[in-house]
Amino acid sequence: MFGIGMPELLVILVVALVVLGPKRLPEVARTLGKAMAEFRRQASDVMDEFQSQTLLEDDPPRRPAKPKTPPETPPPAPSDRADAKPDTK
Repeated sequence: MFGIGMPELLVILVVALVVLGPKRLPEVARTLGKAMAEFRRQASDVMDEFQSQTLLEDDPPRRPAKPKTPPETPPPAPSDRADAKPDTK
């Protein structure tokens, strides 16, 4: 983890037991464990957010597509309509 081997870890635990005492050592260890877990969770959240933002920045910006409208058809000429009266003059 931090380059700490078994002998160094035993020395740290013995010093902590002497300084804190047998009653308070489990409480401190539990608090330290919870703090480390929260730190890891927060670091993971920050890394996830960072990665999602870098993925968003890598994508080119997209322009919204213009809605397609059908071409306008001119109204039929009066002679083309079926109900139109013939021009009689």
